[in-house]
Amino acid sequence: MTSNTSALTPTARRVLNKVPEITVFFWVIKVLATTVGETFADYLTGTVGMTLTGASLVVGALLVVTLVAQFRASRYVAPVYWVAVVLISVVGTLVTDNLVDGLGVPLWVTTAVFAVALGVTFAVWYRLEGTLSIHAITTTRREAFYWLAILFTFALGTAAGDLLAEGLGLGYLASTVLFAAAIGVVALARYRFGMGAVLAFWLAYVLTRPLGASIGDLLSQSKADGGLGLGTTTTSVLFLAAIAGIVAYLTVTRRDVEAAETAEADHDAAGVAA
Repeated sequence: MTSNTSALTPTARRVLNKVPEITVFFWVIKVLATTVGETFADYLTGTVGMTLTGASLVVGALLVVTLVAQFRASRYVAPVYWVAVVLISVVGTLVTDNLVDGLGVPLWVTTAVFAVALGVTFAVWYRLEGTLSIHAITTTRREAFYWLAILFTFALGTAAGDLLAEGLGLGYLASTVLFAAAIGVVALARYRFGMGAVLAFWLAYVLTRPLGASIGDLLSQSKADGGLGLGTTTTSVLFLAAIAGIVAYLTVTRRDVEAAETAEADHDAAGVAA
């Protein structure tokens, strides 16, 4: 699972890496976005009163437009990238809700199906590209695999989080603690026992989804249902505001832009000045 740029075909569309540098900002926004994915989907179908199908069509259309902009960009653009992550988080929740609430598919089945789908995506991605590293998202095909994997991680995380908290009766607080502890184990395996960076990243990425979903339910659900009763509207607004603030900061400071891209931008600027 290491970078292998030699796998690129001669006709592949090469671009600068299309994802942000993995910093603390990345993980903070990721958890915030996964929380919003849970609460905003519930806001649309609960508070606003949209049907699951209607909400899926509206958010899905917005996601398609955003992904078109993301794919057309030649480099990482923070607002476009993170809007896509937020929208795909909402879509992932709605996909699972449609299957469970709309079609009556058991949570354990959706969890298993999305786990297999994610595994197949990784297997095909690695077979064709020779790497799963997010530091090598430099062609359109790799970017397509990347976003497909993200969609399945969000759908899987929603199903797994609901399975533990509701299906198995663990509750939102206990589920939050459990998933946070699992992420801690991954971090320990990475920095203490030398787990590979790519494997550690994707394990943490998958686990942050049910963590965020559990946090969202814990904050927004009524006290009678084991939550804190903030509601989906308040929770969604607070977390969206936090995401917007951090993304604005990163857009100005470019602290999440990889060093290679920054160096190229500086080189181009120097060439123009000369």
